[in-house]
Order: sequence, then structure tokens, then C-alpha cells
Amino acid sequence: MMAAEFSFDVVSEYEAAELTNALDQARREVSTRFDFKGTDPTIERRGEVIVVEASTEDRARAAVQVLVEKAARRNLSAKLFKPSEPRTIGKGRGQVEVKLNAGISDELAKSMQKKARAVSPKVQVRIQGDQLRVSSKEKDSLQAVIKALREDDSIPVPLQFTNYR
Repeated sequence: MMAAEFSFDVVSEYEAAELTNALDQARREVSTRFDFKGTDPTIERRGEVIVVEASTEDRARAAVQVLVEKAARRNLSAKLFKPSEPRTIGKGRGQVEVKLNAGISDELAKSMQKKARAVSPKVQVRIQGDQLRVSSKEKDSLQAVIKALREDDSIPVPLQFTNYR
């Protein structure tokens, strides 16, 4: 007897421990790299915002780039980070606020639901809070949906596919 239905959940979240590790690595790198000497860079997390400061806007922007690279090595998507435009704060220092971009909004859930159905009309997509449950009788349909969502650059948040049954 075969299983009646296969399913998986689409979520947008990040591993807090990996983010902390990426922040620590980025801090370490900007404190030792030659091109950051004398720029006094700081990377500080305040809730869902990471504040990056340095002696100039340009160096602050470069420090954000280091953070994104370190996060990528820890399997955190670049889509997780939404940096603001650099701005000048006291004493000419540059500051960039980086918002953590995770979670699936209602509009995004609806648009992803449409995209999944466009890929394979045989799949059922249910919105459950901030995640989507995609189910089908065929594994191939589910894999096609995962592939399509993974490759869709218009989705502004990092996606994970969990509870694959």
C-alpha cells in the first residue's frame, strides 16, 4: 500500500546561533583587516536590526559586505539582510542599519501559492500562519515546486523547505 499524499512546508526563518556566529566572524575580520585599519568599525545586533558603523559611509558599506559573506559561509541567505542606505552620524561616521528579513507575509504567501499552482496544478497549497504546506500525490510535482520557488529571485525572503514527507 502506498502513502496517500506527500507534503512539505515552506518557511522563512534563520538559525539564530548561525547569525551570532556570522556576526562574531565579521567583527573579527573587520578588526584585523588592513583596509579597515583606523576606521573603528562596529557591528552590533539590536533585536531584528544589525547596526554597522565605521569612520565613513563607504567603510560601513564594506563592513556590511563582510557580514553578508560570513553569513553565506554559514548557510544564511543574502536575502536575510536588507541594508538601509548609508548615512552620516556624529563626527562624520558612517552607519548602515541592516534589517533581518525573514517571515512570510500574507501577500507573499498568496503570491507563492499562485506560483506553486502554476508549476503544477495537481498540488494543494495551504497557508498556515507564516508558512505554506504544499501537498500532492506525486513526489515529482512537489520537487518541481521546490525547484521553482528556490530559483525565483522575485521572492524577497530566504526560504527553507521542511517536514518533507
